[in-house]
Amino acid sequence: MASMHPTTDDYPRPDFDRSHRWLSLNGDWDFSPDPDDRGLDENWARDASRRWPLRITVPFPWESPRSGVGYQQLPVGWYRRTIARPAAWADERVVLHVGAAMYACQCWVNGELLGEHTGGYLPFSFDITDALRDGEGVLTLRVETPLDKRFIPHGKQHSQPPDDYDGCCFTPSSGIWQPVWLEGRPATYVERLDLRPTADLASIDVDVRVAGPRRDEAHLIISVPDHGSRTIDLTNGAGTLTIPIDRPRLWSPRQPHLYEVEARLTSADGEDRVRGQTGLRRIETRGDRILLNGEPVYLRGVLDQGFWPESGYAAPDGAALRRDVELALAAGYNLVRKHIKFEDPRWLSWADRLGLLVWAEPPCTGRYSREAIARYEAQLALWTARDGNHPSIVLWGLYNEEWGLDWRVGEDTERQQAVERAYDRLHALDDSRPIIDNSGWWHVKTDILDWHYYDNNIGRWAQVTEALANDAATWFGHGLGKDHWYETQLSVEGRDHGGLPLMNGEYGGGDTALERGWHLRWQTQELRRHPEMVGYIYTELFDIEHELCGIYTDARVMKDLDCDPAAVNAETVLIFDTIPLHRGCDVVTSNGNVRIDVRVSHQHPEPFSGELAWGWDRALPVGRVTCVVAPFEISAPMTLTCTLPAGVNHERLHVWVSDQSDARPASTYLDVVRGEGEPANSAMLG
Repeated sequence: MASMHPTTDDYPRPDFDRSHRWLSLNGDWDFSPDPDDRGLDENWARDASRRWPLRITVPFPWESPRSGVGYQQLPVGWYRRTIARPAAWADERVVLHVGAAMYACQCWVNGELLGEHTGGYLPFSFDITDALRDGEGVLTLRVETPLDKRFIPHGKQHSQPPDDYDGCCFTPSSGIWQPVWLEGRPATYVERLDLRPTADLASIDVDVRVAGPRRDEAHLIISVPDHGSRTIDLTNGAGTLTIPIDRPRLWSPRQPHLYEVEARLTSADGEDRVRGQTGLRRIETRGDRILLNGEPVYLRGVLDQGFWPESGYAAPDGAALRRDVELALAAGYNLVRKHIKFEDPRWLSWADRLGLLVWAEPPCTGRYSREAIARYEAQLALWTARDGNHPSIVLWGLYNEEWGLDWRVGEDTERQQAVERAYDRLHALDDSRPIIDNSGWWHVKTDILDWHYYDNNIGRWAQVTEALANDAATWFGHGLGKDHWYETQLSVEGRDHGGLPLMNGEYGGGDTALERGWHLRWQTQELRRHPEMVGYIYTELFDIEHELCGIYTDARVMKDLDCDPAAVNAETVLIFDTIPLHRGCDVVTSNGNVRIDVRVSHQHPEPFSGELAWGWDRALPVGRVTCVVAPFEISAPMTLTCTLPAGVNHERLHVWVSDQSDARPASTYLDVVRGEGEPANSAMLG
């Protein structure tokens, strides 16, 4: 059994911290596959003499190598282990917590059925106190994961029969896939601790829910270190309070300052303590801009699907969750779109602590039915209750590319109503963050317009991007299968979304790592060209199975992209006024002379003043020009001229800007090729 005094990183819920009273149940459990679903009829939970054939490592999905069993296409699995109440918890209730299990779970202790839960992505718990005996007892869990997942929320896990988007899906993560643990708490306890910054960013609004037999006579104190303690009045177990913060420090990616809030509850049942964290920050849309703490923010984002090669949905360990946040930041991104998955709370806490912005979105169903929509919508309240305290979450997403809506939103009123209803419900649960209703196309009711577009033809990709930047009525296309091309617009007919912030929600191109690096460089600079846009989301951060479009491999190793993603995604970048030809040949010159315009995109609150320089050697510029750019602006074009060295037919021209301290906040390059004949693109001169 785990230590009673773990490090904070081990504890599964740092956002709702009761780590002074917990016991990890991760590790080896008895496991019995049940492919024919006989276990209930044969009373496996009560049969003490039955031999269990396997051992499984919790919390790894039973398909994954890390689980130790590697079962595929298994609809039902049973887990069993012994447990004992710690002596220090003799006067407390003992509660079993499961971070997440796909998809429906039943719980027995010593053969007594204590409850069941449905839903594959969010935490649940059972009070097991009354079923415990002196000494060791037996805990049994049955988890059912339908092979046909089309009408339940399952994200990008394969279904049988398959979803319409099955080509985008991966090996399922069935069974328990987040930590399992015990906690001791009094019968009257803190059930929820919701924390939100006030509009003036000078106080924290605290909303507490208390449950238990003595909730109305309990005494509750809320404290913030260095900012005092206050008693909160409870009515029917609920209470609210505003805590003023002296000299408030705002949360932002540059300074991710967090405030710890502790709720201490005392009653005749004993004392309960819970700690939460939040940050003072405000995210909002104003006109066609997104503002963070009243200042424009440009979202330099990347898609992350939350899969690991040996463990599926489950992180290999807590350190891996921190590492994934660090790798996103190291690649220059300030935001991760966590794609149709409720991620482990420890990952979100690292995003809070390290200053990574998050676009969070729920797992989708695969097909449309009213029952499926009801299951999808049932997640929303549980989701915002679990994750609403995280300042890193700055965008709520809902649907993705109409998955679960059968790609009929454009013409189907009922599906449009489903999107609008989901928006309204989410907004009623938490109105402190902008909402994206149907990421990619056919927006119905939304706070931000985003669009998805993939194309290996860089010229056509630039044309579509420019058209979308200038005309919200632009039609654009999507390949939804080998022979299925789908044309869409940004908004359904009759919905006026004029003036909303516009951003790219997915992009990327190329079939090899080097090609993808080339497209990353050129497509990203094309997005930065258009001041109408407030950000982008590159697909994607890590490889997963057949989807090999990551900046990193699935083992979290940076690929050879022939570019530095951190420079591509920097706050300050360079934009060439040209359409490149192909990888290895960006521009062609017939006689060696090159003349090309370049701009600077500067997404930073302070102005930039320095110089633009270029040269065949990074240390030896052949040209310089003074460069001044206002905050959050794109400069006027500056003309770069040079000549290929004599006798050289192919050379890399390095281009950079340097500031007053000689640092280089922006750098890139052009591959220049000497050729014959007419210019092949706008930069072929001479």
